[in-house]
Amino acid sequence: MLLDAASLYFRAYYGVPESMTAPDGTPVNAVRGFTDMVSRLVTEHRPTRLVACLDLDWRPAFRVDALPTYKAHRVPGEPDTAPAGVPEEVPDTLAPQVPVILEVLAAAGIATGGAEGFEADDVIGTLAATERTDHVLAVSGDRDLMQIVGDGDPAVRLLYVGRGLAKAELLGPAEVAEKYGVPIGRAGEAYAEMAMLRGDPSDGLPGVPGVGAKTAATLVGRFESWAELRAAIEDRSDARISATVRTKLVAAAPYLAVVEPVVRVAVDADVHLDRPDALPTEPVDPERLDALAQRWGIGSSVERLRAALAR
Repeated sequence: MLLDAASLYFRAYYGVPESMTAPDGTPVNAVRGFTDMVSRLVTEHRPTRLVACLDLDWRPAFRVDALPTYKAHRVPGEPDTAPAGVPEEVPDTLAPQVPVILEVLAAAGIATGGAEGFEADDVIGTLAATERTDHVLAVSGDRDLMQIVGDGDPAVRLLYVGRGLAKAELLGPAEVAEKYGVPIGRAGEAYAEMAMLRGDPSDGLPGVPGVGAKTAATLVGRFESWAELRAAIEDRSDARISATVRTKLVAAAPYLAVVEPVVRVAVDADVHLDRPDALPTEPVDPERLDALAQRWGIGSSVERLRAALAR
């Protein structure tokens, strides 16, 4: 199981009331919500290995160099003073909770993983692509990770929690193909190509003006690869692209030339784990976990985590 940690603690922060506080009045809603999410995921899915994947760089240079608009609208107006691993402009009452979350994970013995110069998506993509033993379940509210699903050996699935954990969707190639109208045989790859064409304002991706999700899905379904589609744009004899759509694609040529590394999840990041990823059956540092539970008033969440580990 590979957790998109930032995706989950942001959802915990906004999903749990800020009235959940430590004895000194400090908000711990994200800590409690995140810890409870991990407990529920472990209980329901029974992973034998687990990594909480971190954003060590939420706006990597290689993506910004290719497309300067990438997440540009999220750049804070003031110098970034957020703790390491905290992406973008984080609410004032969330940023101090992230180190506590990492302390809880460490005391419990749950591995964290990151890669300098890469996002959590890339950490997940790399660990999924290099896994040779166990089937992989990624957990995230980020649609970009739909591109990593596959039916290989091992298989890769995404538990998409964009609408919350209670409404989580388990997605493989068949589900992504049905949901977005892309070919099932290369659903993950085709989803990424559709996203390149459609764009994503939340990430600063302009997309091709006049090409929406439906047109993009239809288009990528006619080609076997992004390179083949790109070549067909210039080949006016290729009837798989209509004259109207070709005009739009030609006009967007500068964007199409650089967008691929921005959207594709990396599978070759230099990932480092802070500990082995085997999920323990009891906390590795119970005294530290007890101290954290008392300091932050998260005893009930910690007990649920202990019970989930004991499984």
